[in-house]
Amino acid sequence: MTLEETHGQEPVPAGSDWMQGAGKALHELLVSAQRRGCLTAGVYESAKLMNVDPDNVAFCVLAADEEDEGDIALQIHFTLIQAFCCENDIDIVRVNDVTKLAAVIGPSEEDGEPRDLHCILITNPNEDGWKDPALEKLNFFCEESRNVNEWVPTITLPE
Repeated sequence: MTLEETHGQEPVPAGSDWMQGAGKALHELLVSAQRRGCLTAGVYESAKLMNVDPDNVAFCVLAADEEDEGDIALQIHFTLIQAFCCENDIDIVRVNDVTKLAAVIGPSEEDGEPRDLHCILITNPNEDGWKDPALEKLNFFCEESRNVNEWVPTITLPE
């Protein structure tokens, strides 16, 4: 038995209630972050921000629809972003419905340009850190997922 196998045997809350709670928390976090101006959307914009100020990034969301799974360039970007997040202790989740994500934060910028929602970063608005209950729930969800060797858990946003 390896360390990963014994570590992964810790009990984790299971079932749809746990997943729905994570989905609801993600929805709340995205709305709150957008209201506070702490949301960065776009693969390239996110990569630039992580390169300049990784300590300010509190959470990462990667989103792709089924048709995006065949986009090799996007999958390479996801792999690099995931590696960067792991290296910098940034919790990360996946969402498999870009349309629901767009419904939560809006599909376009203020100038009407369509928004790239494949990568979304939540940043800390100040030096003291951000004490958001939804962020704390998601951090706990990610920690529990890692305990069962699910390094990038997939979350379903509520309807």
